[in-house]
Amino acid sequence: MAEAPNDKRADKLYRVRHSTAHLMAAAILEMFPDARLAIGPPIKDGFYYDFELPRALSPDDFEEIEERMTKLVKSNVPFKYEEWDKDKAREFFKDQPYKLELIEGIEGDTVSTYESGPLIDLCAGPHVRYSKQCKNFKLLKVAGAYWRGDENQPMLQRVYGTAFPTRDELDQYLLMLEEAKRRDHRKLARELELFDFNRLSPGSIFWRPKGWTSYRQLQNYFREIEAEQGYEEISNPLIYHEDLFAQSGHLEHYQDTMFKLEAHGQNYCLKPMNCPDTMLYFKSKKRSYRELPLRVAEFGHLHRNELPGALGGATRVRQFCQDDAHIFTTEEHITQEISMLLELVERTYGMFNMEYDVEISTRPEDFMGEVELWDKAEGALKEALNAAGKPFTINEGDGAFYGPKIDFQVRDCLGRSWQCATIQLDFQLPRRFELTYTASDNAERTPIVIHRAIAGSLERFFAILLEHLAGAFPTWLAPVQAVIVPITDEQNDYAWEVARDLKRSGVRVEVDDRSEKMGFKIREAETKKIPYMLVIGGREAEAHNVALRTYKDGRRGTLPLAEVKKEILERIANRTLDVDVQVSGLATIVEDAPDGEDMAERGY
Repeated sequence: MAEAPNDKRADKLYRVRHSTAHLMAAAILEMFPDARLAIGPPIKDGFYYDFELPRALSPDDFEEIEERMTKLVKSNVPFKYEEWDKDKAREFFKDQPYKLELIEGIEGDTVSTYESGPLIDLCAGPHVRYSKQCKNFKLLKVAGAYWRGDENQPMLQRVYGTAFPTRDELDQYLLMLEEAKRRDHRKLARELELFDFNRLSPGSIFWRPKGWTSYRQLQNYFREIEAEQGYEEISNPLIYHEDLFAQSGHLEHYQDTMFKLEAHGQNYCLKPMNCPDTMLYFKSKKRSYRELPLRVAEFGHLHRNELPGALGGATRVRQFCQDDAHIFTTEEHITQEISMLLELVERTYGMFNMEYDVEISTRPEDFMGEVELWDKAEGALKEALNAAGKPFTINEGDGAFYGPKIDFQVRDCLGRSWQCATIQLDFQLPRRFELTYTASDNAERTPIVIHRAIAGSLERFFAILLEHLAGAFPTWLAPVQAVIVPITDEQNDYAWEVARDLKRSGVRVEVDDRSEKMGFKIREAETKKIPYMLVIGGREAEAHNVALRTYKDGRRGTLPLAEVKKEILERIANRTLDVDVQVSGLATIVEDAPDGEDMAERGY
C-alpha cells in the first residue's frame, strides 16, 4: 500500500502530482463524456492516468487538455474526501467498469472518494486542499498500457504528465527533459553509427563496427579488473534442458520471462541468467577449502522474454550480456569479498564521474529457503556495508527469490537514477545443487555464493554511458581515437605515415584525405566526437609536428608529434575521463516523491 511519505517535500510532491492527475482526468472527461477511467497515480517523475477513450489521443490534444486543467486550477476547486458504502459506489460508478472492478478488490464495506470540481473519483488520497496548488504542470506523452499490466486485458491510453510545487522546479525539469532528448542513446547511436535495431529481431541490438569496438573495450575493462582479482572466466551453452531451471528454482519463479522451445520431444530454455550453469561448473569436480574464495566470471549472452511494450532501446532488451560473476566462499570471507566488490563499484563509477546510492533489498514474498538463513544473509550484507563505511537504505521485499542483495542506484549527469551494479548473497542455490567442498577438518560443507555484476547488462550500461557522456566517449573508449586531416594532397603521404605510427602503438586512427574543405572536415570530426584531431599542413609535415585540436578543448596549437602521441597513449592507458560530463545551467532535480504505481494493486 503506497502511503504519503513523512518527509515534507516528498509529501508535497506526492500530493501535488496525485491531485494534478485528478485534474487531468476531469479535463479529459469533459472532452470525452463517455470516457472510461482506470487509475491515475503519482510516479517518480510525475503522474499518469489510464483511459479507455472513443479515439486515440496524440500530443496535439495536450493544449486543449491543459487549457481545461488550467481553468480548474484558476477556479480553485477544493479536493473533498468522502467515505461511501460499496453499494453507493457501485451505483455511482455503474458506467465505469474499471472502477467497479477496483471496488470489488477493496477490502471492507466502504471505499473512499475524492471530489475535485466536476470529477468524483475512487481514491484513497492524499491530495492538496485546493486546485490552485497544482498550477505548475505539463503533459508529456501518451502511450498504450494494458489494464493492470496484463497483456490479456484491454489496452488503455496512458497520459503522462509532471507537476511541481514551484515554476522554477518545473522549468528545470523540462530543461532536463530537453537535454535528455538531445542525449537519447538511440538518437546518438544513429548519428555516431554505433548500433541500430531491426523489427526482425525486436529487443536485440545490431552492433555496427564503431559501436562494437567501444563495446568490446568496455568488456575488456571488466575482464582486466577481474583478472587482477583472480577471477576464472568460463563460457557455457546458451540452451539448456528445463530441468536445470527446475532445479535452480527459476522455472517456478521466473518462467514467464524465459524463452522456451521444444526439440525431439524435450523442453529447453534459452538461459536468462548465468547462475545455474555456474553451479554446474563448481560441481564439475571435487573442491577443497584451499580453492575458496573461487571467483568465476562469464560473459554469456542471455535472453529474457520481455513484453513488446517494455522494450526501450538498449536499456531494456531481450538479448544482452552481463559482466556476471559468482564467488563461491565460506562464511568468514563474506565481508572481505563484499568489501572488494564495493571497491570495484567505486572504481568503475568513479571513472565516469557517476555517483550512486546504496540499498539493501530484503526477503520477497516468494522467497525460497528458510527465514533463518535469509536473516543471516541480510545481516551479513549490513555488516559488510557498515564495515566499509557505506551508508545504505532498506528496500523491503525487493530481494531475489534466492537471496537478499545490495543494489546501487547510479546517478548520471542529469540526476537520473539507474539501477546498475548488484551484489547478491545466496545460501539457497548451493544447497539446491548439492554443492560441497572439503573443509580443513575433512568435513563436507556447503559454500555460500555471492552473485555480482558491476555494470549489469553491458548493453544497458553502454546506453547509460552514451547519454551520460552525450556520445563523447573518453579516448580509451572512443571507437576512433584520432583522425588525421591533411590540408592538401601534398601532405597525404606524411598523414598516412603518422597514422601507421599511431596504429603500431595501438591507437585507433583514421585519415581524412578527402577533397573537401578543411572547415567541413573539422566540423565532421567534431560531430563524430573524435577525441583527437591532428591537422597537417606543409610546415607541420616538414617539422614532424601536428596542429592539434581536441574535442574537449578545441584548438591547442602546433605540437611535436611525439608529444601528442605520448598524451594519447597515456590517456588510453590511464583510462582518463577527458570529456566534460556536466550540463551547463542545469540544476539537478532530486526526486523524493515515492513511486505510486502500486496503487493499482490496492484498488486505487
